[in-house]
Amino acid sequence: MTTATLPTESALPATGACARDADELRAWLRLAHAKGLRPLALRTLLATFGGPLEVLAESFAALAQCTDEAAAKAVVAPPADIEGAAFDHYIERVREWASEPGNRVLTLADADYPQALLTMPDPPPLLYAKGRLDVLQSRAVAIVGSRHATPQGTEDARRFARAISEAGVAVVSGLALGIDAAAHRGALEGCGGTIAVIGTGADLVYPAHNHTLAHDIARDGAILSEWPLGTPARSANFPQRNRLIAGLSGGVLIVEAAMRSGSLITARLANEMGRDVFAIPGSIHAPLSQGCHRIIKQGAKLVETPEDVLEEFGFPAAHAGARARRGKPRPASASWASASVAEAAPGADAETVLAALGHAPATLEILAARTDLDGAALQGALLELELAGRLTALPGGRYAALERS
Repeated sequence: MTTATLPTESALPATGACARDADELRAWLRLAHAKGLRPLALRTLLATFGGPLEVLAESFAALAQCTDEAAAKAVVAPPADIEGAAFDHYIERVREWASEPGNRVLTLADADYPQALLTMPDPPPLLYAKGRLDVLQSRAVAIVGSRHATPQGTEDARRFARAISEAGVAVVSGLALGIDAAAHRGALEGCGGTIAVIGTGADLVYPAHNHTLAHDIARDGAILSEWPLGTPARSANFPQRNRLIAGLSGGVLIVEAAMRSGSLITARLANEMGRDVFAIPGSIHAPLSQGCHRIIKQGAKLVETPEDVLEEFGFPAAHAGARARRGKPRPASASWASASVAEAAPGADAETVLAALGHAPATLEILAARTDLDGAALQGALLELELAGRLTALPGGRYAALERS
């Protein structure tokens, strides 16, 4: 995979930089994390007075006249502790973090700030970024879904993400288990890169299971957070994280979602921002298809292939993917797996089981009734399909087909 060199410059001024630069960043941090100061109110203040230092220099009356008394009180209040650290100690913590290669603090005044977020009514005034800054300016599609994904959903997320990335489009997701993690992994196999928008501080990885994946994303993509360093995982942070996923993307694809899934919040926010919303349909009996079916009824675009998504953005997907593959060969393991499956085509019994299985999980008893195969033949066919990567066993004695990309 082609990777960009991680930037080594600190977002904070180096020794010898002018005092105003240090004061200005301090002002950005103070305002960005001021309790009770909404991003929209701060953006209004910045537009009126010119910059964070100018905002802090204004009188309470002038601030209140520009926005409201609540915002004015938040601005003039003494700097608050941030995640349990005194403000000055937090500044030093940010200085140390930003001095590490690849780490940056981005403000609304920075050219590297993601331009897509500026189309939102309330872009975060400050972002903590880790990794490649160039991918933050790429055209992007978000892929999100259930943390408790089925094997088929995981495979779909990875396959769609890989194809979208191969077309040169970045994939945005939230670094959660399930669909999010599969989407990031698929995107890393292409050339478009991936952006993980997280609900914790940029110095933490949640869940811990995704530590290796987060490292790969920081190397070949970007990790983005609006939360202060050291912020742990809190349930209230994730809906706000979802608005950034929607804001960074030209469209949002829901792969699997239950009726009360947080992914539906992302879809709603995307729709409110004028972004496209896509959904992959599933079995009417599958709980994780109900959320997708719901938003399709509400106007989301039903998609069956990655090309359905790419065509909405004007990409001739097949040609774009071919160009990407010529510049970036598939990993050896993927090529080996494809060759192995091609050399060992399923036998007649296995094909019968695949046809009987369809697109929804089924138990051994259901498959026996549908195929009329005896126990030994059925078990042999299931084993053959599992070894070939065409089928997976699920909890509860069920089996599900895996589509091949």
